[in-house]
Amino acid sequence: MSTGTEAHAPTAGEYIVHHLTHLNSTGHAQTAIIDWSVWNLDTLFFSIGLGVVTLLILIKAANGATSGVPGRFQAAIEILVEMVADQAKGIVHSAESRKFVAPVALTVFFWIFLMNSMDFLPVDLLPRIGEMFGLHYMRVVPTADLNGTLGMSIGVLLICLYYNIKIKGFGGWIHELFTAPFGSHPLLYPINFLMQMIEFLAKTVSHGMRLFGNMYAGELVFMLIALMGGTATVFGFLGHIVAGSIWAVFHILIVALQAFIFMMLTLVYIGQAHESH
Repeated sequence: MSTGTEAHAPTAGEYIVHHLTHLNSTGHAQTAIIDWSVWNLDTLFFSIGLGVVTLLILIKAANGATSGVPGRFQAAIEILVEMVADQAKGIVHSAESRKFVAPVALTVFFWIFLMNSMDFLPVDLLPRIGEMFGLHYMRVVPTADLNGTLGMSIGVLLICLYYNIKIKGFGGWIHELFTAPFGSHPLLYPINFLMQMIEFLAKTVSHGMRLFGNMYAGELVFMLIALMGGTATVFGFLGHIVAGSIWAVFHILIVALQAFIFMMLTLVYIGQAHESH
């Protein structure tokens, strides 16, 4: 894709690098996977926008719920609600906590599913529209940005810390940090604390990395398939259509599965915060 400054059609490498570049707060090309000093404006826009859409859909479902025969929309939402409620009941054993945790898990699943689904849009559609308004870089899949997925996993970490303190008390949680998993001998306090910190860090990083890795790979595959369509041959065009269709069908499973896995790990980590070592 041309940014208006090139005198030649982009090579395959230039095309992919362009599509992997975020619209950020610096106004310059930034291809680093993660940079805490830069705001990726496209990730913020699409994630917040889809978050609002998620809330509007769930609010509409709640306000329109009836006790009679449900319509298709209500039936679909009820299936999701029951699925999440069943999973939450089996993992988080506090009925009081589930009043908050289950709706959070449902929102997380729906939100991530919508963000993942942005991958189904034609690769060049929104970036081309953005170029009409002077936006030469735009990535439309928020979950293909490690900054976004780590932000969500950090949010889950904060909820876990909240429940650790709420369920065990601040003193009880601090005691657990220094006495688990190896015992309460004073010589083991530093080792126990280090292991606890490593556990929190590993769970948070892997939680965000898993979602990012799958969606980033899926985004790259769609870009490679799009390049096939740019070849001036019949086989390239047909290959683009066939490969794109097959990958899109397969990607539906990835989109739903990754949303489900992130939701389940959220429930598991919050459930672990309710347990004492």
